Amino acid sequence: MSEGAAISGTRTVPERAGAALASLLASPPTADRLRRVLEQALVFAGASFAGVYTPGDDPAQLLLAESAGLPRTLYGLRDGYAATGASPVAQAHRTGRPQWLGPAELAGCPDARRTPSSDFSLAALPLGPAGGGCLLAVGERPGGFGGDERACLELIAHTVAAPVPDAARDTGELPENAFSLAMDTGRVEVGDAILRLFGIDREDFDGRVESLLGRTVPEDLPAMMSVVEADHMSIGERELEFRILQPAGPPRWLRLRGRLLPGGRGRSARLVGTVTDASTERSGVTDVARVQRLAAALATAGTVKDVGRAVVAALRKPLQADRIALAELENDRLVVTVLDPPQPEAWPDVWRSEWRTEWPDAPVRAMPTLATALREGRIRIWSAGPALEPALADVGRGGLAVLPLPAGGRMAGACLIGWDRPHDFAPDERALLTACAALTGQALLRAHAFDAEHELVGMLQRSLLPRRLPRLPGAVAVARYLPTTAGLEVGGDWYDVIPLADNHVALVIGDVQGHNAGAATLMGQMRTALRAYAVEGHTPDVVVAHANRLLLDMETDLFATCAYVDVDVEEGTAWCVRAGHVQPVLRHPDGTTEIVQAEGGPPLGVLGQAEFPMTPLRLQPGTVIALTTDGLVESAETDLDAGMDRLARELAAADPAHLGLVADALLTGAHRGDDVALLLMRYDGMAVRPLRESWTVWRVPEAVRHARRFTRRTLRTWNVPRDTVDAALLVVSELVTNALVHTGGPVRLDLGLVNHRLRLAVADSSPRSPVKPASIGWEATGGRGILLVEAVSAAWGTIPVSGGKQVWADLVADG
Repeated sequence: MSEGAAISGTRTVPERAGAALASLLASPPTADRLRRVLEQALVFAGASFAGVYTPGDDPAQLLLAESAGLPRTLYGLRDGYAATGASPVAQAHRTGRPQWLGPAELAGCPDARRTPSSDFSLAALPLGPAGGGCLLAVGERPGGFGGDERACLELIAHTVAAPVPDAARDTGELPENAFSLAMDTGRVEVGDAILRLFGIDREDFDGRVESLLGRTVPEDLPAMMSVVEADHMSIGERELEFRILQPAGPPRWLRLRGRLLPGGRGRSARLVGTVTDASTERSGVTDVARVQRLAAALATAGTVKDVGRAVVAALRKPLQADRIALAELENDRLVVTVLDPPQPEAWPDVWRSEWRTEWPDAPVRAMPTLATALREGRIRIWSAGPALEPALADVGRGGLAVLPLPAGGRMAGACLIGWDRPHDFAPDERALLTACAALTGQALLRAHAFDAEHELVGMLQRSLLPRRLPRLPGAVAVARYLPTTAGLEVGGDWYDVIPLADNHVALVIGDVQGHNAGAATLMGQMRTALRAYAVEGHTPDVVVAHANRLLLDMETDLFATCAYVDVDVEEGTAWCVRAGHVQPVLRHPDGTTEIVQAEGGPPLGVLGQAEFPMTPLRLQPGTVIALTTDGLVESAETDLDAGMDRLARELAAADPAHLGLVADALLTGAHRGDDVALLLMRYDGMAVRPLRESWTVWRVPEAVRHARRFTRRTLRTWNVPRDTVDAALLVVSELVTNALVHTGGPVRLDLGLVNHRLRLAVADSSPRSPVKPASIGWEATGGRGILLVEAVSAAWGTIPVSGGKQVWADLVADG
């Protein structure tokens, strides 16, 4: 069997269609009888869409009264046509003669606005004499509808034209689970079963739709209103699940299936359909519902992976398929993006050689069958045991469908659906697959654009955050950042780890208000400013105060929150400053956690005279400091206090030996409606603590000699070798002399020794750094000091300190 299975039986197709229609007419009248009649066009004539157009209140307009099959929008069909126009619908209505249009005729038809491919045909058949409306059918028929198919459509048109009883109008009594709602008055007729579901007695029901809507769970009411309000409906089938309140117990789930029928000939537009208990509904759904659900899922699919998950959910289980593969076409290669099931053993051996990379023998030209399907843009279907290349045949021994995915005038990729057991393809299954392929192709195109933009957003975000964290003496730090999943928004969260002098380290985390390019730009500026103020050697409160004044001077409408922790790794102490930010959390070595109650100031950029108090922290080796933004601990469902408690519990349960795993665990299940930044530091303590001494240099005539004497005495106490002491005395002489001669204000000499490395540093109040002369003449009397320091030192440099500077030089004190 190729291109679909034939209907079994010895009677002709028109005979079977006639029998099915006769059985429908003989059954008790129901509200959906007309749609069920039209569905026979899908089964017996191979149509993808069938609809009935009838004159409305205005005879000059032909309105879509009922339809079956795939959504009309896939074929560019309208809800209404002018009765005097040139459309096939209008011509069949006016002339009383059928219109049979194949691909060639459709190409020149101005009102056939578009079809999914060049192989589609259209039929418009009058309903009785001229002026009675028409039946419209669309199907993938390269040569047009054949003889048997035309006979079936004529039977269906004749059946529709006959007085078909309407359950809501002719019998005077609705089926138990049916309803009919007049759109102009809001009066509704309902069957007894619906009233029982809603818990309303027949004698107590006033016939108003509001009486039923009042039983709906408030959260579901907007969706219900979109169905019962005419302005929000389009002609055709609509399906909805909603909840109603119960006198006791949880709400009950109900399923509504309805169709809006246009008014005309003296009657108003009506919404007719059924309401059933969703818990007792059969698991299967109609092909129309499958396409509608897939369209709804793809409408919210942001990424290529989301598209793949939606396709698998819509097709694999409903079609009882054993495997689905989705691949994108990139130049001449197919790149697999979705495999379900994902286990390698579920797929042919030839696929496993390049598992998780590309299609086996990835160039499309290596698989002629697939190349042909992509070139022609047509769905190909094979029954059990197809004689194809192994890479394809082994995907579905019991049946295989290859769906090219059209998008934007090209093929975006292909979808393979395979069955292990022999699969009988229903006549209308091809139409279902065609619609799914078209929807998936367009969704892939959108997802690719989204992924590309999302990558640009991510690149911008990453460029504004540290590329890597520094290695710290006596501590380990890790950070994580998760951007929001809401669209392409750029967040304003940031973090930083700043090594400072004397084995201090600053931990910074912040959040700029808003999610846009302006917030991201301001985030980058604030991160840079805080880093600059920190390395100048200011205390934490001064650093944050400077950042606050800077943000105010920017005259922006945005504000920022921030937490700044200055950790002294040598002493195991820290100072914390908060500016409107969430509290830090400490995990102590015994496993207990503490939400630090640090007094905080206002957010940055709000008050010009704000104060930012410092809170002391005491750290023991093994203590973990956790800083985060509110995206991790606060959401629409979780308040801040509950989120902080959850963070503290999860931090207590984590193993601090693997800090990266701790960070990943804390982010598991994080609400992604906001971006999230997380910064963790484990304080281990320094294995070897530096030896430190300081000397305040007074501006007296013997100042340099006093500094040299202090240096000699200290270094002898530290057992520094004599050669190193002599070099150190020379460096101290030059640095102290330069500070006294070229600057004003206080001067301080600092000595430090760690791991045989001696650091000599002189701090003064001038921000000007010493400049090494390019050349010195023999007669010059100055400028040689820095050259001497450079000659005897392993390294030297200068750093800003609290408005001044510190000039330092390192010597290697080998014993």
